[in-house]
Amino acid sequence: MEEKIKKLEKELFDQAEKVTREVERGIGGYRKTVFERFPFLMIGLSTFGLVCVLYSFEKFIDSIPFLADRPLYIFLLGLIAMTITGTIYKRLQ
Repeated sequence: MEEKIKKLEKELFDQAEKVTREVERGIGGYRKTVFERFPFLMIGLSTFGLVCVLYSFEKFIDSIPFLADRPLYIFLLGLIAMTITGTIYKRLQ
């Protein structure tokens, strides 16, 4: 009796593996990521987003009268911000 159960379990397991392989083979083309299917669209959207953020930072800085005429201060503020974030990053690791 136990042999029949073991044989039945093995047959069910083999059948399940076969079905899984067939399903994976059938839907293999649909499993590509969006980036793999539309690389230029994703790169274009990412670039557009980055440019929009950088442009908005520029406009925001230009709207502050103190910083608009002092590019050296903008540069120093950027260095300070990068130093602070780098220090925080090192401490978190």
